[in-house]
Amino acid sequence: MNPENQKEIETLEEYILSCIDPEPDLLKQIDRETHVKMLYPAMNSGHLQGRLLAMMTKVIGATRVLEIGTFAGYSALCFAEGLNECGEVHTIEVNDELEDTIRAYLKTSEHGHKVTLHVGDAADIVPSFPDESFDLAFLDGGKDDYWMHYEVTLPKVRKGGVILADNTLWYGKVAGEMKSDDRATCAVRQFNERLAEDTRVEKVILPLRDGLTFIRKK
Repeated sequence: MNPENQKEIETLEEYILSCIDPEPDLLKQIDRETHVKMLYPAMNSGHLQGRLLAMMTKVIGATRVLEIGTFAGYSALCFAEGLNECGEVHTIEVNDELEDTIRAYLKTSEHGHKVTLHVGDAADIVPSFPDESFDLAFLDGGKDDYWMHYEVTLPKVRKGGVILADNTLWYGKVAGEMKSDDRATCAVRQFNERLAEDTRVEKVILPLRDGLTFIRKK
C-alpha cells in the first residue's frame, strides 16, 4: 500500500470515529496503557469495533456472552456494557501473566461485575458450559486454534445466536497481492475456507479493521 492510500484510509478512519459514539474513558485508558506497556496492543478491539460489539450485544438482546481471548479486557467490557444488570460475560484467557492486569481493569469498570474471567485453555473450559447456553460468542484467540475454538463453541451457542470471529482478513494477507503463506495466515485462510462450506451456519465477512466474520447459527 502506497503512502498516499494509507493517508486516505487514516483520514477516513478519523472521520468515522468522529461520527460515532465516543469511546468510554476507561476503554480509552486501557487502549493507551496497552500501547505503552504491552506487546501487540492492536489486539485490543479499539474504538470502532468496541462500539460495534457493545451495540450488537444490545441489538440481539444477549444475556450471556462467551469470549475466547481476553487480552487486556477491552472487548469483554464492551460486551458487558451492552448487557443488562443480570447479563453475564464469560471470557477465557490462556496467558496467565495477563490475569492481574485484566482483573484490575474489571475492578475499575462499572460493568466489571458482569464479567467472569477464566484463565486456561479454551479447549478445556468451553466444553464445561451447558449446550446452547450463550446468545453471542467472540472468537479472538490464537489463530492456529481458530477452527478448534469454533467447533467447541458452536454447540454452546443457541439456535439463532451469533458467533463473531475476529481478524479473518489478517492484515490483508489472506488474498490478493499481499497473500502470504506464513503459519498464522494459512490458519486464518483455512478457517475462512472451512467456514464457507459449513451449512450449519450463515456467515458474512465484514471488512472492519482486520476483518470480522458474522456467523449466525441456524
